[in-house]
Order: sequence, then structure tokens, then C-alpha cells
Amino acid sequence: MPLVYAGLRETEEPLTSAQERARKIKPQLSEGDLTQVATGRNQSEAELIQGMLLEEGVPSMLRRSAGFDVPDMLAAGPRDVMVPRSGLEVARDVLLQADLLGDAGPGASGVDRPARILVGLLAAVALVALIAWIGTELLV
Repeated sequence: MPLVYAGLRETEEPLTSAQERARKIKPQLSEGDLTQVATGRNQSEAELIQGMLLEEGVPSMLRRSAGFDVPDMLAAGPRDVMVPRSGLEVARDVLLQADLLGDAGPGASGVDRPARILVGLLAAVALVALIAWIGTELLV
């Protein structure tokens, strides 16, 4: 028997993109409050992450990161990828396998933490003070 695509019957309506997405979602992974699992640098990257999660049956939602609601640049700016709490572990596993989840875990967006900036600033001040002290000792 040949495997041939017979086409759609007249009574069947084609599935919309929303219906196709809904068919991929596993109901057991769609329960609980939304939790941030990753951050995309822009809308395209966030949609790529969202597509990877959907292939594993994890529903997700995008939201603009705080401080980036600039209407002039609609696709620019980081996006938070949110998943239901029941799908969090599966989502982390998918992102770890794809090397999209850094060691810092969810919410790591490449922005330095204040403590890290403070340590760098103190190290720079100490280096300048050491160079100034050595310069004054050599001149005396």
C-alpha cells in the first residue's frame, strides 16, 4: 500500500497555528504559577527558546524584562521566558542540554551584579594607590 497524502477532506478545516501549538502542550506541565526560566537578549532569541520548550511539551510565555518598555524598538531588549511551575524542571533540562542556561541559573542576563562591580572598583582603586605609592617612593 503506497503512503500518499490524500489531502484534507471537505469537512475538515485546517488547524490554525494556535491549535497546532496547543496540541503539543502536555497538560501535566501547565499547572502552577509562572516562573522565569531563562532570558533572551531579544525577541528572536526568546522565541527560539520558546519553540524549544514547546517541542518538549512545556508551555511558555514571553514578557519584556523590566526597564525595556521602549515602543520605538519593539523587537529590541531582553525578554523573560516564563513557564508554569510544574514544567520548570523539564524546561531547565531542555535549556541545559542546549547550553542556553548558564551556570547562574534562571534570570542570568549578562548584567553584572552590584557586588561584582564593587569588587572590581575596589581592586582598581587599590592598584592605582599601589602605583602612586611606588612612584612617590622612587622619587624620594
